[in-house]
Amino acid sequence: MAEIRNFTLNFGPQHPAAHGVLRLVLEMDGEVIQKADPHIGLLHRGTEKLAESKPFNQSIGYMDRLDYVSMMCNEHAYVRAIEQLMGVEAPIRAQYIRTMFDEITRILNHLMWLGAHGLDIGAMTVFLYCFREREDLMDCYEAVSGTRMHATYYRPGGVYRDLPTRMPQHQPSRFRSEKELKRLNERRQGSLLDFIQDFTERFPACVDEYETLLTDNRIWKQRTVGIGVVSPERALQLGFSGPMLRGSGFAWDLRKKQPYAAYSNMDFDIPVGVTGDCYDRYLVRIEEMRQSNRIIRQCIDWLRVNPGPVMLADHKLTPPSREEMKEDMEALIHHFKLFTEGYTVPEGEVYSAVEAPKGEFGVWLVSDGANKPYRVKCRAPGFAHLAAMDEMVAGHMLSDVVAVIGTMDIVFGEVDR
Repeated sequence: MAEIRNFTLNFGPQHPAAHGVLRLVLEMDGEVIQKADPHIGLLHRGTEKLAESKPFNQSIGYMDRLDYVSMMCNEHAYVRAIEQLMGVEAPIRAQYIRTMFDEITRILNHLMWLGAHGLDIGAMTVFLYCFREREDLMDCYEAVSGTRMHATYYRPGGVYRDLPTRMPQHQPSRFRSEKELKRLNERRQGSLLDFIQDFTERFPACVDEYETLLTDNRIWKQRTVGIGVVSPERALQLGFSGPMLRGSGFAWDLRKKQPYAAYSNMDFDIPVGVTGDCYDRYLVRIEEMRQSNRIIRQCIDWLRVNPGPVMLADHKLTPPSREEMKEDMEALIHHFKLFTEGYTVPEGEVYSAVEAPKGEFGVWLVSDGANKPYRVKCRAPGFAHLAAMDEMVAGHMLSDVVAVIGTMDIVFGEVDR
């Protein structure tokens, strides 16, 4: 008899599904996986340590870069932690704007996930469809913050500025015809709220399109049904959160259980799975996009009829307007002190968590009374999910590793922080 022994296989960093920052050492028996050992640390972020050497307000931008697909949700956790330590609360209009942008971020994240997951498993068209919708939402990010990804829009005490009353227009160019330009600018004639409302009216039909492509697709179901099954009890023990936990049938969502911002005033449902496999987690995220759309509609309706400040007027914490700063000496001093030294935060510690698109994203902040944190620790959902890799793929085929990595929706910025 020939001697049969297991062999070790390197999955990544060059594998198209491991995206360069995950090294997965697989122990194989033929094509069946016996053991999977994820090696992380190829990204070298060091975000938590960097945040300890900078004033509080200069680390907000680092939060965007942790999970660079759900930017504003990460900012929300960090900014809320600072606000809780200082005992302040953002104005009600700012809370609604944050809620709306959290949900825009959730849709952005799930579209990215769906496109990439589909591409990994072999469905190409859905990637192009998802990015078509992402483009509109990226424009909303750009309209409020000036940048398409790393917004730094949330600030302690509110948000950077109110929603623009005019949506930026596409400019004439020799690369596009007048007819094309007119089509691109058709939806941009009103305010940002008009643009977002138009998006929310179109979006449910887009989600139907994704479902037509995938939900009953024979190949999609063969690749996802019964793959990476996790029971509700085991999901809890492994520290799962977000769609990974809800996909196993556990209806836990911080927006309902520990409401923050304006979520207590919102009407929405929590989708849960039944069997806890990759297919269930896909269905949960699809339904979450529909529910996010509902929440955004409610925020738009409220914001239209309730004007007001979006930032606290305390200039020890929030900067004065440019106009004030150029005319008033005291405002200039506030501005200078705020952007050079920042503000001091009372001694103490706080844990602030939000329901980010991937799960519970929390920030544990310790202050010793200085202008920079003594310690910052981020609770990233992807880290706990990746730790379950061995358990989820053992006994499956090599090709199923791709489906399981995809269903976890991992971004390494937050894992390797």
